[in-house]
Amino acid sequence: MAYTAGDTILDDEYNNFVNSSSSPYGINHIIGTGDGDQGLGQTAVATVTAGDSITASQWNSLFTAMDNTANHTNDSLTSTAQRSAGDTVQAIAALATDLATLSTSVGGGSTSATAVSEGSEDLSLAATGPFDTSHVVEASYTFDGGDEARWFFNAGGKLRIKLTNTATNSTAKDTSMSALISALGNFDIGSKVSTRSGSGETVTTNGLANGYYDLGTSYTTLLELTEDSGTYSGNIAIKIEAKVSTAHADGRNNNGEVVTVKCSALQNDGVTADYTSNNVDGIAVEEEAIGPTDFAFHTVDPTTAEGLSTVYTNVVVASVSNTTNNAD
Repeated sequence: MAYTAGDTILDDEYNNFVNSSSSPYGINHIIGTGDGDQGLGQTAVATVTAGDSITASQWNSLFTAMDNTANHTNDSLTSTAQRSAGDTVQAIAALATDLATLSTSVGGGSTSATAVSEGSEDLSLAATGPFDTSHVVEASYTFDGGDEARWFFNAGGKLRIKLTNTATNSTAKDTSMSALISALGNFDIGSKVSTRSGSGETVTTNGLANGYYDLGTSYTTLLELTEDSGTYSGNIAIKIEAKVSTAHADGRNNNGEVVTVKCSALQNDGVTADYTSNNVDGIAVEEEAIGPTDFAFHTVDPTTAEGLSTVYTNVVVASVSNTTNNAD
């Protein structure tokens, strides 16, 4: 129902602000277990028994939960001033508006949250040596369940991929690949978008509008980045793909608890000639090769630094495949 100045809130209406699981959502659906794209895994706020008076402390428990969430999502609220016994409390539109603001932020993956931190490297998948065709790897990120995956992404957690070129005998192709690596930067898979911290080069496939919630059980290409100039323009590329173990639906039990990422360093110019060590021009033996390249896998974890009482960070990262391909 709509409220106007002077109305008195009823117990069941207070309980809707606390516990509604349909839009407009109550605070427990936004920060508790939730479903769909809601939920942070936080302790639920208690509802009141039908017919009971709503105490100042009960109001304050709702407002505290809202404020704590807003601190994490970096939202500004207008309705959550703490109350004292004897204060008159009227239901106002600002409370519903503030809950909707928090729901939008959590559903979008808390993109303004600063209480997130890159974890240490969980997995390194390096090429076995220089390659003249491709280095392709797959890594899995396994959560304890679909709920835990949602809480991680909703709180601003991300899956991060970093690529380096460890070549010691750098070739012209290494130079091209290193430029692409710089343009890629950190690649992050978030709740509903993916991002790269670098810029430049040619975006051959742009799937950055896809995040965890958009993935299906077959690979989705999130980004294919190709060299845009120089000798090997259009022929050296980096490709990032991802999929989930279970396709998403509205119910929380259908959220994928395993995210698999496929990463490829590619060269497609068709030139595969190696040079002997005694060639008169002094050309490096692996002049037509790249690398070895090394894909590193991290998580960017939500923290409790700005309001959340607990966060989900238990993610197991494991190798699925690691293939270095060379022409015959």
